Amino acid sequence: MAKKKILVAPLYWGLGHATRCIPIIKKLEHLGFTPVIASDGAALLLLKKEFPHLQSIQLPAVDIKYSKKGIFFKWKILLSSFRFLKTIKAEHKFVDKLIETEKISGIISDNRLGVFSKKVPSIFITHQLRVISGSTTYFSSKIHQHYIKKFDECWVPDVKGTPNLSGKLGHLKKIKGFKLRYIGPLSRFEKETSAPIYDLLIILSGPEPQRSILEKKLLKIFKNTTQKIIFIKGIVEEKQTKHQENNITIYNYASGKNLEQFFNQSKIVLARAGYTTLMDCAKLDKKAFFIPTPGQFEQVYLAKRLKKLGIAPSCKQHEFSLKHLEEIDNYKGLQEIQSTVGFSRLFSLFNGE
Repeated sequence: MAKKKILVAPLYWGLGHATRCIPIIKKLEHLGFTPVIASDGAALLLLKKEFPHLQSIQLPAVDIKYSKKGIFFKWKILLSSFRFLKTIKAEHKFVDKLIETEKISGIISDNRLGVFSKKVPSIFITHQLRVISGSTTYFSSKIHQHYIKKFDECWVPDVKGTPNLSGKLGHLKKIKGFKLRYIGPLSRFEKETSAPIYDLLIILSGPEPQRSILEKKLLKIFKNTTQKIIFIKGIVEEKQTKHQENNITIYNYASGKNLEQFFNQSKIVLARAGYTTLMDCAKLDKKAFFIPTPGQFEQVYLAKRLKKLGIAPSCKQHEFSLKHLEEIDNYKGLQEIQSTVGFSRLFSLFNGE
């Protein structure tokens, strides 16, 4: 009997959506399904490198870049809304055909709003039931929830109760119109108990030009320090590169096993306040300092929340200096949050159970 094919389709907006799909893809294979990867850009390239034996498919993409000034980013997104809607329709049309041609039995979409079908069970993964966008939060949340309702189930990579990682992003007072499951935080990493080798792991990702702006700033700040630093640029290319600048070892990107090793071997982590990075740091019980992407309300909220809870310090991008890292000792760090939800039960939907 042929294994059922499950389409796994993460959004390409930074690498977080793709990397948190890695444990899901592994679990699908372990439980006897055949994952089919579908995405675009660096997210697709990263998953192809992680799973070279699996079929991969290019999905329609919308190319959104950040403004050099974060304050203008929301308006740039609003002006691009027509392209978003067009891409969602193109995705949906493409996927409906794909189900027939590739004999797809189910869909797991990580924040790709158009990747669903009434022909097969369709799952939507998001930690943003509430989409924070400043004065337009109510409307952006309602639009997002409108699309979530088109799926059979919505999975939130967090726990239902407290403590939790997503705060008000992933927890609503009332749920109407869609079936919700809290599946626990997702991370591709495992904790290792070994003495730290590096003082600091710097890991960047996300859309340009903000990624490059922060890269340039951090290299300038740290290049004349005595700290032993691993610097991951977050640029996924065909070939991994490595070079040394004084005390800093710089990689363009790191594969799953490499990155897991760097996380475990580093005393502290400096990164964007992306939700996937939070989940990874929590899984590995790491102390971290976060610099949210300017203009990205979600990251600003997550960073402020962790700071208020005494878990991890943060600051605005233009404010960061070496002195800020001294604050880390005053915070308890992220800690793993256990979940009892089993993937066998979650995937039973694809078996008609």
